[in-house]
Amino acid sequence: MKPISKFRAVVECKCPRCRKGVIFPGSAYSFKGQVTNEFCAHCNLRFEREPGFFYVAMFISYAMNVAEMIAVSVAAYILGAELTYENLWLYVTVIIVAVLVFAPINYRYSRVFLLHWLTPGLGFIPDLWEKEAVKP
Repeated sequence: MKPISKFRAVVECKCPRCRKGVIFPGSAYSFKGQVTNEFCAHCNLRFEREPGFFYVAMFISYAMNVAEMIAVSVAAYILGAELTYENLWLYVTVIIVAVLVFAPINYRYSRVFLLHWLTPGLGFIPDLWEKEAVKP
């Protein structure tokens, strides 16, 4: 079987090394909370490379939030909400709702982007795709 593409691995939140194991055990909007697996169930990769590794994900999440706020503001303007003092609370409300709705997605994908694209020396190993899962 052919390995999945890097894009699909990012979208499905798969391990960057084997592209089979999952980074998160549940869905983005589950009531169990946002939890990152400590190790990949397939290749035994430790996701938190060093203590404090995911602090960088906060900056990625911040950039994603800013982009979403700008996109939602532009969408509100295009949909007819003129940028006046009377509509200020409409913009504030729309932006806050968008930030809250996208928060779980930002949490996940900021970590996924960090692991897949911003971690040096952590790349896909095709041999791991064919092998059976490693027992921890």
